[in-house]
Amino acid sequence: MIWSVAISLLGLMALSIPVGIVLFLLGIGVGEFYSAFPLLRGLGQVIWSSSAHSTLIAIPLFVLLGEILVRGGVAERTYAALNTWLGWLPGGLVHANIATATMFSATSGSSVATAATVATVAMPQAERLNYDPRLFSGAIAAGGTLGILIPPSINLIVYGFLTETSIPQLFSAGLLPGLLMALAFIVVTAVICAIRPSLGGPSHGFSWGQRARGLIQLVPIFILFAVVIGSIYAGWATPTESAAIGVTMAALIAIFLGDGLGPRALSEALHGTIRITAMIMLVVAGASFLNFAMTSAGLGRELTQLIEGSGLSPFGTLLLVIALYLVLGFFIETLSLMVATIPIVVPIIAGLGYDKVWFGVLMIVLIEMALITPPVGLNLFVVQGARKSGSINEVIVGAIPYVLVMICMVAALIAVPGLALWLPSIL
Repeated sequence: MIWSVAISLLGLMALSIPVGIVLFLLGIGVGEFYSAFPLLRGLGQVIWSSSAHSTLIAIPLFVLLGEILVRGGVAERTYAALNTWLGWLPGGLVHANIATATMFSATSGSSVATAATVATVAMPQAERLNYDPRLFSGAIAAGGTLGILIPPSINLIVYGFLTETSIPQLFSAGLLPGLLMALAFIVVTAVICAIRPSLGGPSHGFSWGQRARGLIQLVPIFILFAVVIGSIYAGWATPTESAAIGVTMAALIAIFLGDGLGPRALSEALHGTIRITAMIMLVVAGASFLNFAMTSAGLGRELTQLIEGSGLSPFGTLLLVIALYLVLGFFIETLSLMVATIPIVVPIIAGLGYDKVWFGVLMIVLIEMALITPPVGLNLFVVQGARKSGSINEVIVGAIPYVLVMICMVAALIAVPGLALWLPSIL
């Protein structure tokens, strides 16, 4: 049954059927062929119970927060401000790409939205200043992946919901690895451009007065992040309540410090929020029904017996799971990969003695790689769409150094679990 489900999943996705529909079809198939019970009769109840949880209200609110900042023109100001501080490094504007992606990761919660935001702002600059298209676009694609690791992260909310793990603990666990990875991206970029200056662009020096004015533009984003995340850690608000506070603050920032939030910008922000949220909730509902069907049919027990019967040590089993995610990440969209595997993999990992918060961060880093590896790497297509010229192979080649950084982060998290667990332990 395991192999038939896996092959069917890949086959249906190869037909370009929407992922949420694929998950529902697989759930129906599992119920019809592998279960003695009429599982289809429970479809309505499963969809309702998976969609009515109050925690999930945070998802559209965090998406709307990021959409408002983008439509309100805050992204362009942030990009220009960060360039005044990082433009002197070898690589020039490439560092502003990574830094801007990091800043918006701390507000949007979505990797695709972050990559789209930075690509829209940065690509015209690359063409005007004759930057090498490979490294420039690869840095944007990689920087965008931080949106699902640095809190508030929609994927961490989904992980916490599916595994009944504290979302504030997951947020704090993802912060330090996310910032370290952003710093590693900048260091790797500087090293590459120092060795091969032609891959970067002109370095720009800015006066301290220009940097001070740029810093003023960044203060609202820092305050927004501090209020949204700080209210959660201080116990003043739940993730959902803090998201609502963040939306209000983002609207005020866009109105008073951005380009305004007129009827057209607000309409575009709401439309984008509805579209992204509908996609996420369809996938969550479909995965919930598939998980219900597989559990009822005994697939979880079958997979557990398969892994336990392999004779691997706990560490060997962890490496097997990592290899599984690396391979599946080439073919399956990230959120779909999470919700389809979490109910099966996480109980096994937790049963071996590994911390669920730590594994959540490790899983997110593995899934980040899936965002910038072909053939299904969504960030690659988002950045290529913003370029409007050249081949997507250039984006893929440019993202390779950052994939290596992610592999190093996976190794670091295994060797030093405290990278993810230190902040939750003190907060």
